[in-house]
Amino acid sequence: MKKTIRDFDLKNKRVLIRVDFNVPLDKSLKVTDDNRIRASLPTIQYALDKGAKVILMSHLGRPDGKPVSSMSLSPAAGRLSELLGERVLQCSDAVGTRVKEELGQLNGGVRVALLENLRFTADEEKNDATFAKQLAENGEIYINDAFGSSHRAHASIEAITKYLPSGAGFLLEKEIQYLGEAMQNPKKPFVAILGGSKVSDKIGVVDNLIDKVDKILIGGAMAYTFLKVQGVEIGGSKYEKDKTDLARAILDKAKAKGVEILLPVDHLVVQKVEESAATRIEGPGIPQGWFGVDIGPKTVELFKRTLDTAKTVVWNGPMGIFEMKPFATGSREVTAKLAELAGRATTVIGGGDTAACVIGFGLDGKMSHISTGGGASLEYLEGRVLPGIAALQEK
Repeated sequence: MKKTIRDFDLKNKRVLIRVDFNVPLDKSLKVTDDNRIRASLPTIQYALDKGAKVILMSHLGRPDGKPVSSMSLSPAAGRLSELLGERVLQCSDAVGTRVKEELGQLNGGVRVALLENLRFTADEEKNDATFAKQLAENGEIYINDAFGSSHRAHASIEAITKYLPSGAGFLLEKEIQYLGEAMQNPKKPFVAILGGSKVSDKIGVVDNLIDKVDKILIGGAMAYTFLKVQGVEIGGSKYEKDKTDLARAILDKAKAKGVEILLPVDHLVVQKVEESAATRIEGPGIPQGWFGVDIGPKTVELFKRTLDTAKTVVWNGPMGIFEMKPFATGSREVTAKLAELAGRATTVIGGGDTAACVIGFGLDGKMSHISTGGGASLEYLEGRVLPGIAALQEK
């Protein structure tokens, strides 16, 4: 068990919290989606309630190790200030004499400061010890609440823990709890749903899950590579030619382990990817000149029946091109089915597109947990050790 923010006496302490404020900005540099900022509020508020001075740090975008004004964290500071209902001090940099002077204001009426974009120096991504030590000088306790960055061994994530007592924030704790529970001690039957465009993105996940799950449902474009190796006609659907041997090996491994892999038995097909395109239902094969953009109605029913008895479900990757309304039915139906399981099964949504999909359908409140980290949740599901979690102190 890792230490959490609850394990420290925070009164009058400077608490350095690594958050994930890598939020989208519009042309006028306004925050267009504040979900990540809102997600950090419980940890920030807890520290404030316990009498701490809070110093936040994050990256935003890819400035390649130099200051880029359009990637400043000030819009995030402005939005956080509105959400907290108090002033948030935006620092001019992440380390240095000037920053120390700015942080001096925390002894007055200001309780929260946000350091400037960590990636304005190349030392952050290099996991540089000197930079980490300078960051550590800004605080007395380090809390990691940025699960979405915890698969990176960066200075503010990994090296910094060598210089300060460290623990997890509430968001990171919840990720460890739900993803960890699902992977280490799942209630059975355990069903995994995998989608998205590429088999190659999910190879490690499928491989790791075969040792843990009872069934795997595969949709999205990644299904076509599996169908192809089974000799099913896939028309013009995208598949990964160089991954057919891998797909075959996965099917063989699943069979040997007694894990059932369910693939689409029908498809929504089009001749061009446009919202106005004429659609047909075809299956199991797809005729030449047509390609799949979503799972078909028979597959939806098959997947829903399979999910009916599940006690643990992990979902990573949509069932089709859900961003286009006519091709969103499969993903929407799977989301609705998981919402129906609320209270009788643990449902874990693995970040990125899947999270956007569930939130878009307005059913996020019905899920047990929605991961905040796309890449991080994928690596966790692959069974990899995340540097940001491994580096934190044990209880």
